[in-house]
Amino acid sequence: MTSILSLSSVLLALKLCSGEWCYEGQLSCESECTGPSEWKKSFLQCGGQNQSPINIITRKVKHDPELTSFIFDGHEDIFNMSVENHGQSAHFTLPESVRLRGGGLSATYKAVQFHLHWGKDDGQGSEHSVDGERYPMEVSSEQNKNLDKIIEALGKVKHEGNSSEIEDFRLADIIPQANTLSYYRYSGSLTTPGCDQSVVWTVFQQTLPISKTQLTSMYKQVLFATEKPMTGIFRPVQDLNGRVVYTSVKSHCLCVLPNLIALFLCLFCVFGQQRCFH
Repeated sequence: MTSILSLSSVLLALKLCSGEWCYEGQLSCESECTGPSEWKKSFLQCGGQNQSPINIITRKVKHDPELTSFIFDGHEDIFNMSVENHGQSAHFTLPESVRLRGGGLSATYKAVQFHLHWGKDDGQGSEHSVDGERYPMEVSSEQNKNLDKIIEALGKVKHEGNSSEIEDFRLADIIPQANTLSYYRYSGSLTTPGCDQSVVWTVFQQTLPISKTQLTSMYKQVLFATEKPMTGIFRPVQDLNGRVVYTSVKSHCLCVLPNLIALFLCLFCVFGQQRCFH
């Protein structure tokens, strides 16, 4: 059996609120942090009408002919990439050369960093879901060797504040070619406090495979700031509240494989004049 890793790369360097909020997997009788269901009490936007992630219902999505293919710049480049444990997740910093354009967006976006979302064992791990399917696994017998460098790097950043570097990394080894990617598009928010709602989400329909052994290696190597194993690092799905989800694929071509149970995610966001790639 092979898991599907939900990869979420953020285009904005975010400062996470320390010690005040946490994921459901961090809650315990001893914890004093605020779980996802209570975020809105401390961070008002987390209770807004345009929150993310969401469950995408494929029979209700609308085709938008303006959602053209993406063009990735710098994804074939070989570079050194740093990784740091931020206490709630591990962030991978990308070089200035990595850009993205097309995809119905009006500008070129710079990729700043990406981070990963996972569950535990056979439990759910992706943030978004498609037709209610939200699990970390699909039927396969092969490991994703291209993720070995990332898994090895996570083993070097076990504790909050730890950092390391991956040498000779190429983003194209883990991200499919731009012109092969079909996707959904909707307006939403960041999935961590303060849940800013100035986000344009692109959810790719293709999956990123990872074996169960590889997934287990990830979450057993990395710890939360509380020193608990870093598992269940995802926000539950939020109400759509009348928002429309669009797709780059014409309706007669749109299909979702029955074993599609997690997503490779890409978030694009704009804050004022600052353009960012997630």
